[in-house]
Amino acid sequence: MNIHAESEASLRATAGARLAEAAVAGLARVPLAALRGATRGRQQVALARQVAMYLAHVTFGLSLTRVGACFGRDRTTVRHACALVEDRRDDLRLECGLNALEAALLAVMHRLECRAREARR
Repeated sequence: MNIHAESEASLRATAGARLAEAAVAGLARVPLAALRGATRGRQQVALARQVAMYLAHVTFGLSLTRVGACFGRDRTTVRHACALVEDRRDDLRLECGLNALEAALLAVMHRLECRAREARR
């Protein structure tokens, strides 16, 4: 992979993580700064961060290491967050909400990529 392609892949990965982060912060009514905080924060903040990390990993296929770098966390923290969210998917409300968020995030990313391609022409 050439340097330009690596850079583009890195930007796409970061964009996916930021989209997930912004979507979850908005829905959970948690400030972005709280999600990016160095400490765990209140339970609501920690759960929102865990869901955002899970979505970045599952929806955009980012490695645990890449998600950790985007959120200022270690890959083992991301793995723990993903396991916690996965365990809670038995809750039908959470399952439906996560499915809707995944679809919305993919649609937004697709639209952004289309616009970027059009701009390059």
